[in-house]
Amino acid sequence: MANQVIATDEAPKAIGPYSQAIVSGDLVFTSGQIPLDPKTQEMVKGDIRAQAERVMENLRGVLEAASASFAQVVKTTIFLADLADFAVVNEVYGKRFSGSPPARSTVQVAALPKGARVEIEMIAVRR
Repeated sequence: MANQVIATDEAPKAIGPYSQAIVSGDLVFTSGQIPLDPKTQEMVKGDIRAQAERVMENLRGVLEAASASFAQVVKTTIFLADLADFAVVNEVYGKRFSGSPPARSTVQVAALPKGARVEIEMIAVRR
């Protein structure tokens, strides 16, 4: 079975040679999402909360385009430009996961594309 490329207007267009997500069998692998507004392809204005909210909305759009949802996410990786932003990002992220949250890694990185302060990628299982 060939991999299915996911593309949606509910998330920013890829800014490089990658797909917004790939579906392989029942697995959905999202590319990392940064806080770009899908309508303008520009970084959202505002603080880390605004950036985290935009990232999660972008991921919602990608997951929905792949016939999945936050309830089906099994693993996430959060990349932060500054671990001091962890508490706020954690709060925004946690609102999307009721019940059993997925496994997660969070790392601080030297820099993110376009000066973003947060990037998140996810793996989901479609059932």
